[in-house]
Amino acid sequence: MKLKAAQVENFLRAPDAKAQLVLIYGEDEGLVRERAVKLAQTVIEDLKDPFRVIELGIPQLKEDAGRLRDEAAAISFGGGRRVIRIRDIGEAQAPIIADFLSHPAGDALIVIEAGSLATKSKLRQAVEKSGNGMALPCYADSGRDLEGLINSVMEDHKLRIDRDAIRYLVANLGSDRMISRSELEKLALYALKDPQVTLAAAMACVGDSSARHYDDIVQAVSQGNVANLDTALTRLVEEGLNPVGALRMMIGYFQKLHLVKGQMSQGTNAEQAMKALRPPLFFKAADQFRANLHNWALANLQRALQILLEAEKDCKSGLGIPETIAHRAMIKIAVARQKQARR
Repeated sequence: MKLKAAQVENFLRAPDAKAQLVLIYGEDEGLVRERAVKLAQTVIEDLKDPFRVIELGIPQLKEDAGRLRDEAAAISFGGGRRVIRIRDIGEAQAPIIADFLSHPAGDALIVIEAGSLATKSKLRQAVEKSGNGMALPCYADSGRDLEGLINSVMEDHKLRIDRDAIRYLVANLGSDRMISRSELEKLALYALKDPQVTLAAAMACVGDSSARHYDDIVQAVSQGNVANLDTALTRLVEEGLNPVGALRMMIGYFQKLHLVKGQMSQGTNAEQAMKALRPPLFFKAADQFRANLHNWALANLQRALQILLEAEKDCKSGLGIPETIAHRAMIKIAVARQKQARR
């Protein structure tokens, strides 16, 4: 079985009893993780309970193909339904999942997290074609999704927020749900002393935090400034932040450049194409975006996106250190931009 994106939230609140195994997948790793936790908590609130929650790693599944069925059939000490969590699963494990769905056991809820999966993915097909599995897609937050998240977090802290502040946050968040929520929680704590979150507060908090660090890296790469890139990466590591998050933000930024550049090649005015972007560009970022439109050819943007998407895929493959893979991709694009500028 499979859900449309619009049906996911209702399912998370009241899961279909027939769905024993749920595959949550998508490019937004933070949103995948958030929804996996929310779904698991419909069975047990404390996900640290060692008797009712078990995490199976890929090596364990490889060593023992029957391990998933054994764990699903096991009875927890003290009673109660169990939850089995499997993270970072890939196509190689599709036969194991298909076999379990064909011959299920027990009543444990199995929650699986995966990255972006193509429509023809064997893993997706195994779940979607079954009667006891459910596939939940997770797409990067749109402007409307982000507004909902912003308002939700502020309401949780009993705060009101200015419309200008919301516009700024929508333009500066969104590459990853986990990062966005973390930034909003920090903003809420920063603004607790005030009755309303203003644009100034949003810019002071989010502009100087991890979103700012990520944006510094994105701009250094897009401008071909290797020195600034090295400085920004150093700051990122010192702050304990993940370079893979910058990689995802970069993909989103270059996709916007590619979209606008493509529309321009069809005769659309640059300003009109930029205004049509959703979520819209924050006004302070518009000048640099225009400069990048001028400096990047459409073919070079396509190549940069290919490098970034391959790097993201490699980061999720487990075949290398994600930070190193992301760093190499950034350097490769920045150096290529430098060479282009010298011609």
